[in-house]
Amino acid sequence: MKPDGDIQFDRDLILVVDDDRDFVDAVVNSLGADLPSAKFLTAGDGQACLSVYKESNPKPGIIILDMMLPGKSGFLVLQDLEKAGQDNAPPVVIMVTGNQGARHKVYAKSLGTFRYLNKPFRMQRLLEAVQDARSKIS
Repeated sequence: MKPDGDIQFDRDLILVVDDDRDFVDAVVNSLGADLPSAKFLTAGDGQACLSVYKESNPKPGIIILDMMLPGKSGFLVLQDLEKAGQDNAPPVVIMVTGNQGARHKVYAKSLGTFRYLNKPFRMQRLLEAVQDARSKIS
């Protein structure tokens, strides 16, 4: 999915959403070291993700989204992002999860996730996913 239309996306702005603060810090530090132009926003739950996204201008081009979040799951966040985009494509979403179920992966893909990574994973895999995602954003 390629963000376009009236919404302005910043391919260097990455929103990292996870309730595990250590994971968020590791992602920001690792990607920040490998992608010097990257800027980061963070959120610890689904509702905070939607608030940060709504208030951002330009919008983050990439969202690294945990599936299992307090309050509002990653799946519900994906649905809300799709609705918010209306005629515009939503941002590129990389879903991360500790859940090993194949059904969840299929469902996440049906909601438009760009990549689906099972935790634990090497940060190199996430870096590759982010680099691929950035190439989808003009």
